[in-house]
Amino acid sequence: MKLDEIEYLVVGAGFFGATIAERIANDLGKSVTIIDKRNHIGGNCYSEINAETGIEVHKYGTHIFHTSNTTVWDYINRFTSFNGYNHQVLTTFENKVYQMPINLETINSFYNVNLKPFEVDEFLDKERAKEFYPKPQNMEEQSINYFGRPLYEALLKGYTIKQWDKVPSELPASIIQRLPQRNNYNENYYFDTWQGIPSLGYTKIFEKMLSSSLIKLQLNTDFEEIKEQLNEDTVIIYSGSLDRLFNFKYGQLDYRTLRFEEEVKNVADYQGTAVMNYAEKETPYTRIHEPKHLHPERDFLDDKTLIVKEYSLQDNGEAPYYPIGGTENKELYAKYLAEVAKMKNIIVGGRLGDYKYYDMHQTIENALSVYEQHIKQ
Repeated sequence: MKLDEIEYLVVGAGFFGATIAERIANDLGKSVTIIDKRNHIGGNCYSEINAETGIEVHKYGTHIFHTSNTTVWDYINRFTSFNGYNHQVLTTFENKVYQMPINLETINSFYNVNLKPFEVDEFLDKERAKEFYPKPQNMEEQSINYFGRPLYEALLKGYTIKQWDKVPSELPASIIQRLPQRNNYNENYYFDTWQGIPSLGYTKIFEKMLSSSLIKLQLNTDFEEIKEQLNEDTVIIYSGSLDRLFNFKYGQLDYRTLRFEEEVKNVADYQGTAVMNYAEKETPYTRIHEPKHLHPERDFLDDKTLIVKEYSLQDNGEAPYYPIGGTENKELYAKYLAEVAKMKNIIVGGRLGDYKYYDMHQTIENALSVYEQHIKQ
């Protein structure tokens, strides 16, 4: 790879980078180089087959593709088909399993009542009346406004502390706004028009996206180690974290990262669902994944399954997953964004580049927009 001859360099082979590289090659008809510091394509969406069980596992946590955006859906279907999987999430608290998001089954089971849908609001209003915040300032206050303190204490507080290493009163109210409350028995986690798991797995999507002869792929390549060798006219599309790009000159942005422990169990089915959350703070992991449930259309061994325990950790700047946000981080991000504006021929985006908690479909939407507005001219 002759670095000083590269016209377009894409940093990061996740959905943001792969989408832009694919568009540059197949729409613009130009050569593009895409690099990633990991040894595989796909970013955090990478999947692979577990050798012992034959089960495809999402190496960085369960990823469910869902969208109501027709442009995104039409685009991703150029590279894959999807199975009919519909996602639900369960949570364990004091050895009892509850539906999440909170729905009628959750409320009836937790309070040991038998409410009808039209009775839920009146019932919860009595709980909310005990403690209500006219202008909720944080996640705790917003959660209590939504569900009342008992449900918040049981199903949300401990999990949140483990996930973010912060008490909910220190987190923005917007975090809980991602979680709806339902007054019926609907167990579907998403209400988007389309959802499912790629029929051949996520990695196959990226292989197809990056299959053009105009795309040059270089893995095990850290942008920080090659950037000084690039031509000044090279257009850089960067999907990494901005604080690292500038050697943390203003300080580190706050991220959470994840650690995973895989374990083969000698049973056909360990937990009966793809994802089980653990709400109690005393349980060290946040959830257990059982990826065989993501592909009900596939045949698996009837005496083995794979489970993956997920632990949430503070990122040290090396493997950021989730931007934490908040006022201080937004102000810090703005400083780094101002530094980007001073640079020539660099475009930033994606979850890390934009410091936003994008889902996969939002990342693709972001990439297609960036391509149309800033590259295809």
